[in-house]
Amino acid sequence: MGAVLVLGSANTDLTVRAERLPRPQETVTNGEFSSSFGGKGANQALAALRAGAQTRLIARIGRDAFGERLAEHLATSGLPREGLIRDETAPAGVALIGVDREGTNQILVAPGSNKRLSPRDLHRFKHLLSGCSVFLSQLEIPLETVQSGLEAARQAGLFTVLDTAPSRELPQAIYPLLDLITPNEREATDLTGIRVDSPESARETGRILLRRGCGAALITLGGQGALFADRDREVLIPPYSVRAVDTVAAGDAYNGALAAALSEGASLLDAARFAAAAGALSTTRSGAQDSLPDREEIDALTGSSF
Repeated sequence: MGAVLVLGSANTDLTVRAERLPRPQETVTNGEFSSSFGGKGANQALAALRAGAQTRLIARIGRDAFGERLAEHLATSGLPREGLIRDETAPAGVALIGVDREGTNQILVAPGSNKRLSPRDLHRFKHLLSGCSVFLSQLEIPLETVQSGLEAARQAGLFTVLDTAPSRELPQAIYPLLDLITPNEREATDLTGIRVDSPESARETGRILLRRGCGAALITLGGQGALFADRDREVLIPPYSVRAVDTVAAGDAYNGALAAALSEGASLLDAARFAAAAGALSTTRSGAQDSLPDREEIDALTGSSF
């Protein structure tokens, strides 16, 4: 059993909850404001930590007021300060989030110092790979940094996972570096050009991702569950039934818990079921990091551990 190393972003989330989300050029009033900590890298690192894994995060955080609070929060939450790189020039990342009464969200991100996380930074902290068994990254940082991280993790023998959020085109060179790719419906559609809205279309998409070089694909389908595919099988993993109030960070809870399970030696299917429970639980309460479930809650929903 090894630790999880997360390479990614760290933000402050500024959220407004309203009856509905605005249409273009429209203002929706009477919303309720809240501020919380977020960023896909930080969210997933804390999700893995709460799911029971020893976890390290490499992120770049500005020294403005948002950044000072964010860095202190991550450290006091249990993540090592080493790897939290302080940026003297750029402000910390900020996300503006709108959430409607159904829990649907829209997110606008100003990446700030996240945009400056570089392969050079990764090289400085390459020693953090030692003792880790799983590497997890996302796409809120420069793509060249993600690719460098995947290459370093592969060389060090770690199991590599890429959450393809936010959606963007990937160079062919990245796919063979991935032991597991975890797109949602929109991201899978954008990556392959096939509209993914059912288990059947997810199967077709999974086969394309495998042909591009991924070891396995786990395509999340919202209320339809998730489709797992590798070269030997295609398995539909059913969702857990919960009352969703906020979908912010559900994907981050999912990926962080997935990495935690894999770091403990769980099979890919068992890890995916564990992740599904974590993602479902996160939708039952508001916020990003505030919504991340702990290990006891996840085990209670699944009815067992792996």
